[in-house]
Amino acid sequence: MARDLPPLNSLRAFEAAARLGGVSEAARELHVTHGAISRQVKQLEEALGVALFVKDGRGVKLTVAGLRLREATGEAFGRLREACEALQRQTAEAPFVLGCPGSLLARWFIPRLDQLNRELPELRLQLSASEGELDPRRAGLDATLRYAEPPWPADMQVFELAAERIGPVLSPLLPGAGRLARAPVQALLDERLLHTASRPQAWPEWAARQGLAADRLRYGQGFEHLYYLLEAALAGLGVAIAPQQLVADDLASGRLLAPWGFVETRARLALWVPRRGGDRRAQRLADWLDVQMSG
Repeated sequence: MARDLPPLNSLRAFEAAARLGGVSEAARELHVTHGAISRQVKQLEEALGVALFVKDGRGVKLTVAGLRLREATGEAFGRLREACEALQRQTAEAPFVLGCPGSLLARWFIPRLDQLNRELPELRLQLSASEGELDPRRAGLDATLRYAEPPWPADMQVFELAAERIGPVLSPLLPGAGRLARAPVQALLDERLLHTASRPQAWPEWAARQGLAADRLRYGQGFEHLYYLLEAALAGLGVAIAPQQLVADDLASGRLLAPWGFVETRARLALWVPRRGGDRRAQRLADWLDVQMSG
């Protein structure tokens, strides 16, 4: 014997009409037309083989079968509503876990974390840092903030925040910093450049955009992660290359200089949110980040 339920849309239309006492009222609640509710109820009656409503003057009333189904659907949809509301409360009470590369976390996010907590207290943000590949699909993450190049995967909702712009930076503590800061870009061909294993293409990409031959670049000390690279630059150990967002505060304070400016890459800084979730806090975080990046 078949145990399939009738179409759930039809059951939902019937439940609303039965509970509210009319097709027009159900149509208003479900934001559909009067005719759509009538068609769904008729489809349900045909699937069940019984009449659920009969005419009563200018309106309708429930049959015995309709009264029986109203009780069942009312209880079922009521329990569904209660379960969904409980899950939404649970989601709102749980922390929002954001994955973020350690360099971006330390150099951009943490200086703004107090402001975020004041302006979005309901977020209850919890940060998960890594310098490796942060997969936003990983269990325990609600979203990931990262640099990446489009196209975006179909199973992700991606909020683009800013284009990545990279450029050389150096500290005033670097011997010869004053001379370098006034020199043309070709002067970098004589420098031992700080570099990082996590972005080996950064220097060649920037050089190509400046008309410099990448094979003429000379590399000095290398670092595993961008965070360490920038700490070395701040200590005056050499010229590094970095995304503008990660050194903006240091440039504003004069701790770093960017004499040759920045160039835009294909990468975008974006908030990645798995489409499996329905947490509305992701949109609020994306809006907040967008304002901060614009500022």
